Amino acid sequence: MIRRIELTDFRVYQHAVIELNKGVTAVIGRNAQGKTSLAEAMSYLSTLKSFRGVPNDALVREGADTAYIRAEIVHDDGREILVEAEINRSGRNRVLVNKQKLGRVRDLLGVVRSTVFAPTDLQLVYEGPSVRRDMLDDALIALAPKNDALRLEVERIIKQRNTLLKQSFGKLTSEIEMTLDVWDMQLAQKGTQLGEARAKLIARLTPFVCEAYESLAGEPTAVELVYEPEWRKFGLAACLAEARQEDVRRAVTSVGPHRDDVVLQIKGMSAKNHASQGECRTLALALRLGIHRLVTEVAGTAPLLVLDDVLSELDPSRCEALLRNMPEGQVLITTAQVLPDAAHPDTIIHIAHGTVVPSLEDDGE
Repeated sequence: MIRRIELTDFRVYQHAVIELNKGVTAVIGRNAQGKTSLAEAMSYLSTLKSFRGVPNDALVREGADTAYIRAEIVHDDGREILVEAEINRSGRNRVLVNKQKLGRVRDLLGVVRSTVFAPTDLQLVYEGPSVRRDMLDDALIALAPKNDALRLEVERIIKQRNTLLKQSFGKLTSEIEMTLDVWDMQLAQKGTQLGEARAKLIARLTPFVCEAYESLAGEPTAVELVYEPEWRKFGLAACLAEARQEDVRRAVTSVGPHRDDVVLQIKGMSAKNHASQGECRTLALALRLGIHRLVTEVAGTAPLLVLDDVLSELDPSRCEALLRNMPEGQVLITTAQVLPDAAHPDTIIHIAHGTVVPSLEDDGE
């Protein structure tokens, strides 16, 4: 858990020190006061990026050149870890763990894991395949950091293959063909590994998503995550060979794990095309909660769960169901609303203008 976090020139925070506890913490305040920024800072410690999808320089307070996040982490076994992140507008960021420079981003997973649900997560249902691929791969990395190396390797191979295709100018010469053979062999090997990892994840994850959805909806509901890319049926090597002429003509790799999708279904139908908005919101949250519970089971300890403005995204009955079935571990809920009666947070923090205030009245509400 994060016991203490100190923010300097981060977003709207000039300087703030916030003490946190186990269990559920509710962060209350008007919009644009710093609630989501606090959640963003806490989740940044596990990914070194914003869950809002903004570049790191946007995290630095206006008028400043550098932002700092300093957090004291306490593990279930009693280990205490200090994480210090420095974010520079120049892009020269650095992270220290117990005063030692961090080598790789994935090394942070042994220090802080986090699960974030934000209003933009409706994109998981409505948007294109890339957001669902990212969801899967982020979950794979949370379960086993070595999967980050596999994902990066697949991305590197596809980038090199695409560069070669562009250099061919639409002509499949013997030299281009020989080099394509090399890249295709590597992509077939690593891409198949990534596809297999995704398929196994879907099989393990689906029951958790179903359970989370049913607990929110209050009734049994058939929810499916379907991952059936064509190339996995026939083999990636064969599909790359078949697509080679077209890939050369278009100068792009048209088949492989970088184009996979996960079809989300409710009651046997596409959620994107047939589900109500309430069902889609519930499904998006169930996906995050399902991943959270799977990672908790595998890792043996619950990640930090951040629920940013979730209370405004659900109808009252599903909101109450969420609050009633809150998972164990450290949970941060941000809201601009009055807490529902079903909410029983262990700690309440009020935020106004990037400052912790003693009561809701001080926030002007």
